[in-house]
Amino acid sequence: MNFYGLNEMLAFAPSAQPGTQQNPTGQMVYTLGMFAIMGFMFYFVMIRPQQKKAREHAQLLNSLKPGDRILTSGGILGVIVSVKEKSVSIRSADTKLEVLKSAVSEITERSSSTSTES
Repeated sequence: MNFYGLNEMLAFAPSAQPGTQQNPTGQMVYTLGMFAIMGFMFYFVMIRPQQKKAREHAQLLNSLKPGDRILTSGGILGVIVSVKEKSVSIRSADTKLEVLKSAVSEITERSSSTSTES
């Protein structure tokens, strides 16, 4: 049975016995319950993952050190020369650039001084 056939059957199905009315308080509780369920679903599908991603990005920005190889949101690959409060100086090829920390999208390689090899 396809969707259209099911939809037609539901449209002609009697919703209540003839001569009876539905309880308006029950309908209101049902509607509020559905809104609450939709709110929880919206939180877990949209808001919570975004908060987690923002938290991870903030940790990434706090862990920047000179010598790390980074990728900016503009697509520039470079090595960090110095880290300031709101910006980072990077060296890319023969050019030295200063970009905002928020423009750093990922650390592609950590500096070798922080590596703990045995």
